[in-house]
Amino acid sequence: MNILFLMADQMAAPILPLYDAASPIKLPNLQRLAERAVVFDSAYCNSPLCAPSRFTLVSGQLPSKISAYDNAADFAADIPTYAHHLRRLGYRTALSGKMHFCGPDQLHGYEERLTSDIYPADYGWAVNWDAADVRPSWYHNMSSVLQAGPCVRTNQLDFDEEVVFKARQYLYDHVRRGDDQPFCLTVSLTHPHDPYTIPREFWDLYDEVDIPLPEGAIPQAEQDPHSQRLLKVIDLWDKPLPEAKIRDARQAYYGACSYVDAQVGHLLKTLEECGLADDTVIVFSGDHGDMLGERGLWYKMHWFEMAARVPLLIHAPGRFAPARVQASVSTMDLLPTFVELAGGRLPAELPLDGRSLLPHLEGRAGHDEVIGEYLAEGTVSPLLMIRRGPYKYIHCELDPPLLFDLQNDPLERENLAASPDYAELLASFQAEVRQRWDLARLHGEVLASQRRRRFVAAALEQGERTSWDHQPFVDASQQYMRNHIDLDDLERRARYPQP
Repeated sequence: MNILFLMADQMAAPILPLYDAASPIKLPNLQRLAERAVVFDSAYCNSPLCAPSRFTLVSGQLPSKISAYDNAADFAADIPTYAHHLRRLGYRTALSGKMHFCGPDQLHGYEERLTSDIYPADYGWAVNWDAADVRPSWYHNMSSVLQAGPCVRTNQLDFDEEVVFKARQYLYDHVRRGDDQPFCLTVSLTHPHDPYTIPREFWDLYDEVDIPLPEGAIPQAEQDPHSQRLLKVIDLWDKPLPEAKIRDARQAYYGACSYVDAQVGHLLKTLEECGLADDTVIVFSGDHGDMLGERGLWYKMHWFEMAARVPLLIHAPGRFAPARVQASVSTMDLLPTFVELAGGRLPAELPLDGRSLLPHLEGRAGHDEVIGEYLAEGTVSPLLMIRRGPYKYIHCELDPPLLFDLQNDPLERENLAASPDYAELLASFQAEVRQRWDLARLHGEVLASQRRRRFVAAALEQGERTSWDHQPFVDASQQYMRNHIDLDDLERRARYPQP
């Protein structure tokens, strides 16, 4: 079967109507899709930051295994991705939209990238743990919240509309080609990522809606150390936000979620028009969430549910019965899942951390575990996470441990790490961290990578600049009407269905 993989950027799962029946967010297309899909209720990213999360997703390997440390980490060309695997199985592979690849290889197994990326491909955003108290100008700040509101046009709208246009054109070209080769098309939008602004059409969907404010913000003095560092990273320390702007930001975010849903609707309609709906597995997910003011935090970069949990559904009605999966899984598990859906086998000699979701899809017992690593801005030591059963454990050598029972405390208000009743569980998690990671070595590898990339980035700013950003090629000599192409033949081939 074909695979259509749809991605949203910074879409927080806990507040979506797919997971919260009381959510005011309007997602009619995704909800209709979910009714006939396998929906994962506890899906996570493996690093709550764009590039590391995406590199892990496409490779099925943890960030530390592939040096995916931050948003300027080089993604090596010799790391196999799901696109490489599917090409070997006979699939056409294409990417339309964002994947935030850094480095000179901008394809990573995709035969085609239909658009450029919205983010830079160079090392300019390399993190500096050597000067952790210095806040670079490119870090998030609060302008996204303070300037929140409706708009006519933005950089992100320009990007996403090109992404969807090119993706639909790819589907039309596929059916007009008329062969039996399957495709894997990845369509990756940049909404609802901040800035929090969206056209009136989507803003006005929520004009009559009571926009809920964050539940019980935690005073900054009572925040855990990593949250305190993040408040400084995003320039929010000692700077309370106006309640009206918090509400505006959340309304715009809701509207941006509905915008994503509308784009999904366009793509689903194209599948139907092209007769591809019954032959295509549809997967919807994202790279990480957004705190949206919960706990007093914004954006991502922490392991709390709003930042780390992502939507995940897999729609293949002819193959899998609709179901809800309670077990915790991650986007790292998508690569082995795609390979098995395509009828392939995973090479035993290639490293892989992800585990196939096929048992869950078939209603059998599957894994219930997520391993996470955060190695970027806001920390100066690896921030690690283990999610298993009802528990989430967050570990950093510099900070007190965090342990939550999400079954009884879904808002993560009670840190159980100091409770004598949980001393044995805490000790077992701590021992597992020591067994899984050589923390001193990982810390050193991150620092060494940061130093190399900052040096190279500074050098490449001198002299003539060569861009690594992907440049999509369009051969205009083969487009539309040209004198070397027979007009009747051109019109016949371009028409679908053909007369």
